[in-house]
Amino acid sequence: MPTLIFDCDGVLADTERDGHLPAFNETFEEFGLPVRWSDEEYAEKVKVGGGKERMRTLLTPDFVAAAGLPADPAALDEQVAGWHRRKTEIYTGIIRSGSIPPRPGVRRVAAAAHKAGWTLAVASTSAEASVRSVLELAMGPELAAHFSVFAGDVVQRKKPAPDIYAFAVQRLGLDPAGVVAIEDSRNGMLAALGAGLACAVTTSAYTGKEDFTGASLVVTSLGDPPPKETVTRVLSDPLDVRPGPYVVLADLAVLLTVGGASESTTSRPPVDGPLDPGPLGPPHPRPH
Repeated sequence: MPTLIFDCDGVLADTERDGHLPAFNETFEEFGLPVRWSDEEYAEKVKVGGGKERMRTLLTPDFVAAAGLPADPAALDEQVAGWHRRKTEIYTGIIRSGSIPPRPGVRRVAAAAHKAGWTLAVASTSAEASVRSVLELAMGPELAAHFSVFAGDVVQRKKPAPDIYAFAVQRLGLDPAGVVAIEDSRNGMLAALGAGLACAVTTSAYTGKEDFTGASLVVTSLGDPPPKETVTRVLSDPLDVRPGPYVVLADLAVLLTVGGASESTTSRPPVDGPLDPGPLGPPHPRPH
């Protein structure tokens, strides 16, 4: 059966600006560190995969001296690990408060995929506790229970290295040709492509201007039909998928066909009906 693997931050919920950034800054304040990241600075930090890795970008000799940090590398690693544990606690509290909504369409599409028998997973280089909190927020407890989660330090190299996706594929016993990854960043896309996966991109708060050459589909969001109604805008469609006002599972199934060229239902991975809108509304017509 085909597989749908979601990234977490920026895909399940737009968590970077309103979740991770304030959690980092609150952590810095609690530990008395002489830094607060601005929105503009954090827009660059998100290009670094992994929270501890972002924190380590601070560790110039001048910063270490100004903050009174140990020069010994092992002791410094312990400091960063402690900062990151606390940051994860703060971040998961923000997520559990419900102040950050799920992104449009993620629950609808995942529910349709589950109903159609697709395998579901999340692959992220964020801490596992953070990923699970966002997954439950976005999907609800019942649907979230059907996801496999691959996160944090289960691999050494973070995105854009393909390791986290290759690890998920290996652990689940998947054929990469049967997997669609949904990402929001160039680094994530490169990781998915490097693992041999098809990749659809839903741009997020910090990634709208990134280069997504190589993605099979780039949209502003998966969108939702009424009553939630968020209309997706197609930014790149090299396979001529031509989704309607919102992306449906059948659109993502096209990405698994050879070059996206075959439109017959027999050549596609199975979906729940020809258009499979999920539980929120009737199908919209495909304008082929």
